Amino acid sequence: MSSSDMKIITVIGSGLIGRSWAMVFVSGGYSVKIYDNQPGQSANAITEIRKQLEELEEAHMLRGDLTCKQQLCLLSSYEDLAQALEGAFFVQECVFEQLEVKQSVFQDIERLVGKEVILSSSTSCLVPSKVFSTVQNRSRCLVSHPVNPPYYVKLVELVPHPETAAAVMDSTHSLMTKVGQAPVRLTKEIDGFALNRVQAAIIAESWRLVQDGVISVKDIDLVMSEGLGMRYAFIGPMETMHLNAPAGLEDYMKRYGEAMQRILTSFGPVPDFSGSEGAKSIVNEMCELIPNDQQHLTARMERRDQLLVGLAKLKKEH
Repeated sequence: MSSSDMKIITVIGSGLIGRSWAMVFVSGGYSVKIYDNQPGQSANAITEIRKQLEELEEAHMLRGDLTCKQQLCLLSSYEDLAQALEGAFFVQECVFEQLEVKQSVFQDIERLVGKEVILSSSTSCLVPSKVFSTVQNRSRCLVSHPVNPPYYVKLVELVPHPETAAAVMDSTHSLMTKVGQAPVRLTKEIDGFALNRVQAAIIAESWRLVQDGVISVKDIDLVMSEGLGMRYAFIGPMETMHLNAPAGLEDYMKRYGEAMQRILTSFGPVPDFSGSEGAKSIVNEMCELIPNDQQHLTARMERRDQLLVGLAKLKKEH
C-alpha cells in the first residue's frame, strides 16, 4: 500500500474544473472527496467522471497506473463541508470566479481544518492576496491555476500569497508533479499570472491585425496553429530564440533585437473587445467559420480534446 492510498484531497466545487482536478488527483492514486453545496451536484459529478474515465480507458488514454475501476473507488461525494474536509491534507477550491464567493468559502474551510492543511485556489484571474484576505493563517495558501482542459493540458501555475511558506510551494509542486501535471512557480503574484499575460499579448495583437484589415480570422489562427504553435508545443519562446541564431540567445538579440523593438513600438492601443463595430465584425467572421450554437461548439471542443490527447501522447513519447 503506497502512502498516497492514505492521502485525501478535497475538491470544493463540482463543475468542469472541479471534475477535472478530481480526475487528475485520482489518476495519481489519491482519495478525492468532492464537495458541492448544491444538492445532488457532487453525486452527478461522479457519474460524469465515471463516464469520462470509462471512455478514456477504452481509448487507452487513461492517466496513471490504476484501472478505471480502481480510480473510481477513490472518489466520494459530499454535501456537508465538515465531512468533505475530514482527513484531507490538501484542498483545491474550484467555485465561481467571484471574489466574495471564494473569500467566504476559504473562511468556512479554515474553521474546519488543521493549520498544516494546504489551501489552494484554481482562480484564473484573482490574485492570492485578495482570494485569501479572510484567511487567518495565510502561510499555507496559494493559487494552483490549471489550464483548460487540465486532464490534457498539464501546466499548473503555482502563485504564492506574499505570506506563503516556501515549504507549501515545494509540497504543492511535488504533489502536482506526482499526479502528472507540469507545475511552474511564480515568485510573486501579478495580475493574470504568467500564462494569461502571455495569452493576452497574443490575443491583443491578433485582434488588432484582424481589425485593421491586415489578415482574416481564419488566417491569423493558422499563423498560430501551423506556425508558432508547431514550435511552442515543444519548446518555449526563450529556447526558440536561443536555437534560432548560430550562437544562441545573445546572438539572436544582436541580429533581431532592433527589428523586434521597432515592431513592438508600432503596436496599437489595447483593443475594444466588445463594444465597437470592429469587434462585432470579428465575432461575425468567427461565427461564419464555426457557428456559435451548442452543437457546433461542442463538436469543435471534442475535436480539440482529441487533438490534445494525440499531442500529449506524442510529447510523452519524446
